[in-house]
Amino acid sequence: MTESDPDRDPDEHVRYARYRRAFVDVAPEDGAGLVARVLTDPDGAMAGSAVREYLDRRAVELFTDPGYPAWRAEPAEVVAANDFVSRRLREWTLLRAAAVGEPWEADELLAATNWCRLHAAETSPAGAVLAALVEGGRTKRIRKAAKSRTAKVK
Repeated sequence: MTESDPDRDPDEHVRYARYRRAFVDVAPEDGAGLVARVLTDPDGAMAGSAVREYLDRRAVELFTDPGYPAWRAEPAEVVAANDFVSRRLREWTLLRAAAVGEPWEADELLAATNWCRLHAAETSPAGAVLAALVEGGRTKRIRKAAKSRTAKVK
């Protein structure tokens, strides 16, 4: 899928749909290669969105799996130049670390995007994560979600 690809449709919506289908069908071992190809699309925002959607799905599937670190390493190099996608991958790794009891830093969580903090506030089983968000969540919605979740995980 390069610029000279005869199958490249000029309509970014068509390409986005094609990329989404390709990510659904890709074998796990070929995922990083497909990510690299999609990120060559001239519409960087659209390509990043398709890749982010794929990485979100795979991160959820592998969230507590011992294979997560190995999986994460594969696309990490490929997405390093894309700030949006690489940040999302780092945030999934932060969320996972807190959820499975690995070391994590509250400052890193509090500096994360609103998406990451809200996701943590709504889903984290870790009391320390929720406490950090109750105290330091950037928005009222995040603080309220963390407080509500705290009552549920006790």
